[in-house]
Amino acid sequence: MQEAGLINDAEFAKAWTQSRHNSKKLSKRIIAGELRIRGVDQNSIDEALDEIDGEDEYRMAFGLAMKKYATMSRLEADVQIRRIQSLLQRKGFGFEVIGRVIRELDIHSGEQR
Repeated sequence: MQEAGLINDAEFAKAWTQSRHNSKKLSKRIIAGELRIRGVDQNSIDEALDEIDGEDEYRMAFGLAMKKYATMSRLEADVQIRRIQSLLQRKGFGFEVIGRVIRELDIHSGEQR
């Protein structure tokens, strides 16, 4: 089937990556796992994920966080932070990205920093 052009891991991986990143707002880590489960080879996965740079990933996470933050104005800062962190973790973003987003949102919890 692959010789007939019906299956092309690289094209599938690129299409899947763009779709999942843009519509579901998933991180590269989650997308890579989904592609592995579907039997896509690692080289095709790497090529597809290379099209999403670190800044794109950050902007995606920040956009999700801002949308969530806008719905939580009456909650305490600790709760806001916890909910945003949880959302971003479920979407597969790493601690570095999550920490940067929280800092940029400038939410101050009741704890001493």
